[in-house]
Amino acid sequence: MSSGPSQTLLRTAGPNEAPIDLSAVPCPGEHGSLAEWLMYLEQLHPKTIAMGLERVARVLSRLALRPNCPIFTVGGTNGKGSICGMLESMLHASGYRVGLYTSPHLLRYNERVRIARVPATNAELCRAFAEVERARGETPLTYFEFGTLAAMIVFLRARLDAVILEVGLGGRLDAVNAFDCDVAVISSIDLDHMDYLGDTRGKIAFEKAGIFRHGKPAVVAEPDCPKPMIDHADELGVRLLLINRDFDCSGNGIQWRYRGPRGTRGGLPYPALRGEHQLLNASAAITALDELRDQLPVSMLDIRRGLLETDVPGRFQVLPGRPTVILDVAHNPHAAQSLAANLERMGPFRETIAVFGMLRDKDIAGVVAAVKGQITRWLLADIREHRGATAAQLREALEAAGAAGGITAFESAGAAFSEACRTASVNDRILVFGSFLTVAQALRERNRNDAKERASG
Repeated sequence: MSSGPSQTLLRTAGPNEAPIDLSAVPCPGEHGSLAEWLMYLEQLHPKTIAMGLERVARVLSRLALRPNCPIFTVGGTNGKGSICGMLESMLHASGYRVGLYTSPHLLRYNERVRIARVPATNAELCRAFAEVERARGETPLTYFEFGTLAAMIVFLRARLDAVILEVGLGGRLDAVNAFDCDVAVISSIDLDHMDYLGDTRGKIAFEKAGIFRHGKPAVVAEPDCPKPMIDHADELGVRLLLINRDFDCSGNGIQWRYRGPRGTRGGLPYPALRGEHQLLNASAAITALDELRDQLPVSMLDIRRGLLETDVPGRFQVLPGRPTVILDVAHNPHAAQSLAANLERMGPFRETIAVFGMLRDKDIAGVVAAVKGQITRWLLADIREHRGATAAQLREALEAAGAAGGITAFESAGAAFSEACRTASVNDRILVFGSFLTVAQALRERNRNDAKERASG
């Protein structure tokens, strides 16, 4: 998941690229709008992504932010958003007031900062941005660093019982890691963001293990945990809990069973989030909660309810109505493999129409190889943002992979989605995937079309 802005990637994101010259944007001040603040944040640092904790730690010390409730920090290649959603849902079902910080957003920045499952208001965010601005002085914070500090200000004012922080990129040098967690969770470990994290699973695992804290539990849902992560946990004196060693899960398609160091729970409902891999995520979430049960006890009833009520947009999200529309932000081969498995389990459709757009610095060929067998027609979308791949580049990858079916190019995911809706029959399914930006554009197009229908009706 990228830690930069979801809708406007104005500056360089690559470590070896020269920054793009931006016109100076004045600080909005105390009474600035959210749109003005976000535009300002985008020009404070010459790079969208700049790894390191020095800047954020400097400003954090001036702000003197001291969280006074348990913190769950969740990292991983894929699945961390699902674990965050499950933790939030189960704690909320237990009556706790929970803050959740995630990235990136789909439609509104407010989605990144939730309190009691409700996005923060524009006013709350702007007040927090102004406070960070006063404290930072001449320190050039990135968009994500600025937003992370502001989110914690919002959370401290909300008097929460628990905070859940999703790592933006990696772990060790991510801005979220400026805050000490009470329990760390790792969802999965695979190759992604290799320019920043390393070109092997071992190197990436070490970076993700950077969120571990001495004497605190760390829960890992990756079945093949690389040795560098285990070694790092041993060196830190971390209570390391590994899937299939310290906790596990098994299901029969109707119910599933969890076993962990604090006990066994049977007859659990499958999570509302689709996919067999969600049992691994759910098991990690339950294990993390069990490690803090003295501070945050959660009943079996609330775990069941939380599993059923978890809602994370864009993770194999099936929209109501016909034809079937599926939204999935899968943007690396590991996620695409899960997507392909979910598509296959859905059963036969007359046609599967893919609205497909990606960033060019992702493994486009690997994603195509993973999912091509499930697609009968491709509608390729330009992403007209820095780092965005063109439809022509996507076509090259499809042709090189020998992907079957017709291929058509469009200037945007919104245009491609409109064409998919126009040509699909009720027995078809439309899949929108490849990037948060692709899913967001399709969602906006759907919302516009729904508004037109309501207005004309």
